[in-house]
Amino acid sequence: MRKIAVFTGTRAEYGLLYWIVKGLSEAVEIEFLLYVGGSHLSQKYGNTVRHIEEDGFRISERLNFLDSSDTPTGIAKSMGSALVLAAEAFQRDKPDLLVVLGDRFEVMAICQAAMLRCIPIAHIHGGETTEGLIDEAVRHSITKMSHLHFTATDAYRNRVIQLGEIPQKVFNVGAPGIDSIKSLKLIDRNALTSSLGFDVTGPFIVVTYHPVTLHKDGALIALENLLSVLATYPDLNFIITYPNADTHNQGLITALEVFKKEYCNQVLLVRSLGQLRYLSLLKHCEAVIGNSSSGLIEAPTFLKPTVNIGNRQGGRICGGTVINSDEDVPSITKALIKALSKDFREKCLSEHNPYGSGGSSERILDIIKSISLDDLVMKKFYDVKPL
Repeated sequence: MRKIAVFTGTRAEYGLLYWIVKGLSEAVEIEFLLYVGGSHLSQKYGNTVRHIEEDGFRISERLNFLDSSDTPTGIAKSMGSALVLAAEAFQRDKPDLLVVLGDRFEVMAICQAAMLRCIPIAHIHGGETTEGLIDEAVRHSITKMSHLHFTATDAYRNRVIQLGEIPQKVFNVGAPGIDSIKSLKLIDRNALTSSLGFDVTGPFIVVTYHPVTLHKDGALIALENLLSVLATYPDLNFIITYPNADTHNQGLITALEVFKKEYCNQVLLVRSLGQLRYLSLLKHCEAVIGNSSSGLIEAPTFLKPTVNIGNRQGGRICGGTVINSDEDVPSITKALIKALSKDFREKCLSEHNPYGSGGSSERILDIIKSISLDDLVMKKFYDVKPL
């Protein structure tokens, strides 16, 4: 019986991993371990470990490593603590495979601990680019520590191979976040209004803006520009989620709280919506705006317009529902006007999502359950033939 561990450190990452976690936890031929840490265990970010518990999953290890500071030093301390706690957990549990997703700093620390113990790593969402973030370097570092790769498009698969990974170990499976859209029974507007304590029966926009970690201030000025544009729409409501636990996030949180206070009748500011409510809001909203990957990966499945601001997602594949905007007020204004226009909204209805149409989690599970783990640790560098 193979022993397989999954690590999750954020609300968004857990939502993407949900069906994989569920499939592994229900597999009789697998001993499943679930490691939970990071912002899941922080009251500041909504104590989202409760969502995992409410879903009925047994948590094997709680890795409480998140430093209270959002400075580079604080993030480095978090990574150091994560490395130590993960090393101790791996010594106790001795998993045969570790499954991780994405490009966050805590994931890299967990992977470093696994690498040192010669635990094979399966990485989801590798090969992508985000030019405005330290995540760019983190993601590719995780790729080089990993042994199985599950990418979201063929272009990303090719990039992982370009990094020297064996093609037979790199699988294009699509984006697992789409699976929840296809599988969950989403909530209607009235039920959402009751659940949120905020009216979403009328037109509203979903706003998610995270720190741009290669900016000096995390792109605080760009967020302030965005909020000034939103203030010119008195007939719209705004559902705004908290930014990630990244460097410079406190400045963004303060700006959002000031905006919420000034426009309290129009704004709901939420630490964590949970997967079901967030996807339900995407289904019913007029548009998505900010710099989150969900606007590029999940929102297109609903055929909703997305305004993607700045270069946080720079280099990521975008479908026809996405409008890329610079960070200044005129650019954001122009992009939002286009997103809300009748012509663009009608255009979105005929677009497709470049990240697939679902079934990703099932494909990942089938490979994890069946592939031999015996020869994974000894990696060889695959040289791509010159053009």
